[in-house]
Amino acid sequence: MKPRIVVIIFAILLIFISLNYYVGWHGYVLLNNLFNLKHIVIYWTIFWLVAFSYVISRLSTRFMPIFITDFLKIIGSYWIAVMLYGFVLLPFADLAAWIMHLSSVPSSTYIPLLGSIVGFILLIIFARGSWNAWNPIIRKYEITIPKAAGEIKQLRIAMASDLHLGAIVGNKHLQRLVERINLLKPDLILLPGDIIDDDIKPYIRHQMADVMKQLQAPLGKYAILGNHEYIGGHIPEFVQQMKLSGVEVLLDKSVKIADSFYVVGRKDLSVSRFGADGRMELEALLEGIDKAYPLILMDHQPYHLDKAASNGLDVMLSGHTHRGQMAPLFLFTRKIFELDWGYLKKDNLHVIVSSGYGTWGPPIRLGSRSEIIELIIHFKG
Repeated sequence: MKPRIVVIIFAILLIFISLNYYVGWHGYVLLNNLFNLKHIVIYWTIFWLVAFSYVISRLSTRFMPIFITDFLKIIGSYWIAVMLYGFVLLPFADLAAWIMHLSSVPSSTYIPLLGSIVGFILLIIFARGSWNAWNPIIRKYEITIPKAAGEIKQLRIAMASDLHLGAIVGNKHLQRLVERINLLKPDLILLPGDIIDDDIKPYIRHQMADVMKQLQAPLGKYAILGNHEYIGGHIPEFVQQMKLSGVEVLLDKSVKIADSFYVVGRKDLSVSRFGADGRMELEALLEGIDKAYPLILMDHQPYHLDKAASNGLDVMLSGHTHRGQMAPLFLFTRKIFELDWGYLKKDNLHVIVSSGYGTWGPPIRLGSRSEIIELIIHFKG
């Protein structure tokens, strides 16, 4: 393992432990005040098992029963939200506790009071965040491309990125996607990456391919890989599962559709980190393509918009960012990406970045919504 990777992992682990200890200490103070805890070792043992349950689930898939790893993943996913919003809320509680302490309010009064307030706010966040995650909206964009597309004057595309299908986002949410997309009556369906959430086994075990195959579009269904497909590995199995659903996975490949326009699918930017063959440079991938036709690119991570624009692409569709998924993380995605969500016109390139349909980690969204993109393209050549 490269030294840089080791340093990054160590830094992430240190931050993770520090944040959890901060939250855990407050939990202990509250419980000790309410119940006079006598077994601190038992508390911290249970606490760290919960805090690391997501990691444990990922590391133990090969030797622990599936129902245990799935349970640990669910617990660990929700704990990520508790850790994040605990870290956001608890400093305010600390400030209030300090003021009350200076005002001679007994700790037996202000600790339960502040604990109740923080707990109530967390419940509101979880309730609203869950609603945002499980109730997707249709977000519509309408653009014009100054090119002819054969006999096609208008193209309706349904796009859904970052489904993260697996132990948490299952068949119920997938069926919801199928129903919403089919109601749009799209000509074409595009899935720009992170269709599964790391591990492909839940997808196969729950026969999600049977639900996915219900998606209907006369001009076809196409997908690309995201970073989570590479994290999970088993790319050939994933491609085969998509094929069973009538979805073609474009691995640095372009297809000409109805002799009218091209769809170009790139391997994800993360491919080289997982020991797989690297992806082609965009110039090489577009070599031999007649750019007089409309060109639609799927690239999971919305990087290098300038390269897409300078290479004559007309549309770029991405996901990956989740728009931070849980506020205030969108403050970071805004800094990282030129466009972390929504629409941008860059020269002649139309860029759309979706906040995604599913969720990573906790099925909670705050400051973002699960969404399906309806893109209507008018061709005027």
